[in-house]
Amino acid sequence: MIEIARYADPHRQGVLDVILPIQQIEFGLPITLREQPDLLDIAGFYRRGAGNFWVALAGQQVVGTIALLDIGGGQGALRKMFVRAPYRGAVLGVARRLLDTLLSWCDVQGLQRVYLGTATQLRAAHRFYEKNDFRKIGHGELPPAFPRMAVDNQFYGLELAGA
Repeated sequence: MIEIARYADPHRQGVLDVILPIQQIEFGLPITLREQPDLLDIAGFYRRGAGNFWVALAGQQVVGTIALLDIGGGQGALRKMFVRAPYRGAVLGVARRLLDTLLSWCDVQGLQRVYLGTATQLRAAHRFYEKNDFRKIGHGELPPAFPRMAVDNQFYGLELAGA
């Protein structure tokens, strides 16, 4: 059974063990831990304002992650959405449950929009976001406070129900 939980310090290594291999090995993205200082202080970086960070757990093992960064003005940035390959797909619904958790949190926090950046190589992620009502946008449509990563070259936005 998969449980979605708020990030806690004991999850730190599990988060790194999910995110870094997916980025570097599976998709060949030229990004290192050094370029992601948020992963070294998850609670301090993400738990500000309306932000938060969640993990999907299979027992004690972290199998997925998702984060919301509060970027002000009733807007958030969806970040660090990763699911280990054996846990992907509609059967287990890990990605869907992570996204539902984040969007429910956004509703409670009164956010109006969520944006995200992703890389061209992550085609399955693009399909997932589009299937879940995210709209592909140009980088010029991003709010000034959006934290763009060097590997991001595709962007999406979602208007939330309360907007």
